[in-house]
Amino acid sequence: MDNEKNVTIEKRKTFRHGDLRNALMASGLEMARVGGPNAVILREATRQAGVSPNAAYRHFASQAELLDAVRSACLSQLAAAIEEELAKSRPGRDPQAFARKSLRAIGMGYLGFALGEPGMFRTAFSVPPAVDSPNPANTGSMGLNPFQLLSLALDRMQESGLLSKKDRKDAEYLAWSTVHGLALLALEGPLHKMPQEMVLALGERLVIMVEHGLS
Repeated sequence: MDNEKNVTIEKRKTFRHGDLRNALMASGLEMARVGGPNAVILREATRQAGVSPNAAYRHFASQAELLDAVRSACLSQLAAAIEEELAKSRPGRDPQAFARKSLRAIGMGYLGFALGEPGMFRTAFSVPPAVDSPNPANTGSMGLNPFQLLSLALDRMQESGLLSKKDRKDAEYLAWSTVHGLALLALEGPLHKMPQEMVLALGERLVIMVEHGLS
């Protein structure tokens, strides 16, 4: 009798939230955090949510759909981390100084997220759609995805006179590939044993180098 009561209580806990999609997404995001994109498995997400695969298919028709949604959530988390760094600087009387700080905040927010959340970082860039695709699910509170936040900082550099119109063109790809390269070297390359504080120190120098190279 007690066992039947326990089963009933468990079922009520499973379905009380009434939002299966969010439950599947939460499971998928946690799997990404722990194990990266290869760990995001639809059947495991359904098991954790306590539902049958058929119930999950009403929200995610395939493994690829769940991974794509989790990828967007990871990009949104990355955007939020960058926004947190951006918020540390306020516009002052010197627009060029503010523009420089903005670009550095983008780079350090990006690198800090990569080191702090390697599973989510790998997942964010694991699915074919371009990172600059206009998908609101990829954005943070400012309504911008990580690529657009980088564009914002570069626009500030151009508007302040640090960057010419000619040099501004496609500058996102130069800055992005440089910082992303350091992140990959630290996560899965020859720098993977380097202490995190040393990687971040290199990152600060690298972002300044990018800034000076662009301007």
